[in-house]
Amino acid sequence: MQITPITAQEKKSKWTYLIEDNSLKNFTQLNGNALFKIEQGELIGISKLNTPNSFLATNARYTDFILEFEVWVDYGLNSGVQFRSNSLAEYNNGRVHGYQCEIETSSRKWAGGIYDEARRGWLYPLSRNPVGQNAFINGTWNRYRIEAIGDEILTYINGIQTAHLVDNMTAEGFIAFQVHSISDSEDEGKKVRWRAIKILTSELQENRMLPTNKAPQISYLDGKLTAEEIRLGYRMLWDGKTKNGWRGAKTSEFPQKGWLIEKGILSVEASDGGESANGGDIVTLETFSNFELSVDFLLTEGANSGIKYFVDTELNKQSGSAIGLEFQLLDDQKHPDARLGKNGNRTVGSLYDLIRAENLASGGRGKNFKGINQWNNARIVVKGGHVEHWLNHVKVVEYNRFSQAFKALVEKSKYEKWDQFGQQPEGLILLQDHGDRVSFKNIKIREY
Repeated sequence: MQITPITAQEKKSKWTYLIEDNSLKNFTQLNGNALFKIEQGELIGISKLNTPNSFLATNARYTDFILEFEVWVDYGLNSGVQFRSNSLAEYNNGRVHGYQCEIETSSRKWAGGIYDEARRGWLYPLSRNPVGQNAFINGTWNRYRIEAIGDEILTYINGIQTAHLVDNMTAEGFIAFQVHSISDSEDEGKKVRWRAIKILTSELQENRMLPTNKAPQISYLDGKLTAEEIRLGYRMLWDGKTKNGWRGAKTSEFPQKGWLIEKGILSVEASDGGESANGGDIVTLETFSNFELSVDFLLTEGANSGIKYFVDTELNKQSGSAIGLEFQLLDDQKHPDARLGKNGNRTVGSLYDLIRAENLASGGRGKNFKGINQWNNARIVVKGGHVEHWLNHVKVVEYNRFSQAFKALVEKSKYEKWDQFGQQPEGLILLQDHGDRVSFKNIKIREY
């Protein structure tokens, strides 16, 4: 197979090939010992049993760049291309870690998504980009493009924009081609092939691709909105510094104890594990009806909390939490509430006591949860009666709060005594004090 020649325009823009003279002299293999070789101008990776993920990494390091390549992967094999990645002795004994552009053949269709290898897991699953999910075609060559410029990372497959990530964790690192570890002997010997691998490190703005579609942007920046978020109408619901815009659920003032504000993080303090028994829940001063809410949260071991919406603080003047629909925040492994309720409807991401959270992208109960003492994202979308819960950008709950099915669930739950529960036209947003330390940041909202 002959290497696709660089055009005159590409020469003018200073594109260069990563592989020259059919040699791997500019690369180092890391972690696993799957076989990499060059044949007829193609870089070939061959899967191997009993070895961890294998990476063929450039010796050169890159900051901002545009990378293009074509790839053909045997069905059933998982792969990816690392970028701005590192292998450091002090980090997990040299484990390769950093951004990865996904290459996969599964029915999940997340090829072109962005995974944070050996670090934060999925940053940009394609569950929010159905157009991008259909960009990759099994059984043929697919053309990939990665644009990493400043904090913005865009990926394309066959000219279709698959991911639009904003993140500032790592600005520099190597590029590496991955052969994923395998556990099934039937997958041994399967191949992933790359060709026409070229990179541009200058004149990047002038060479950006004009997409035919626009992937939803996902931002991991702390304490600020991107230009795209502002354009879409987002605003910070908490300013990251003060108590402005919030009060106690059962008082007109912000709680004098039980809540801490430090370095852009709002934390409820641990007490005795009781519901709203220390500082108490906090609610917004504003009410909301149709909205999209995004909250980053961090659970400590064994913690219980929740994000409530359509809250009416007049419904419960007694002890305990204010009443509203709840996106459950819970340590499913250590907190006993995960085994109460019905069929898991009190686990993380669930509509508390009503609908169990499931991975609606691929089915089953396995959720895209990053773990305890890690930052996770809760996203709640309300448009009229239609409501969605998203956990780390994967949909886990979907329902109509005006439907007969919803009303039937309420009648069999702890909320049956509240007339028209969850059906009021507007309500407050609440962060729950359940006696466990839980932290929140990047609380932002847009209204429809």
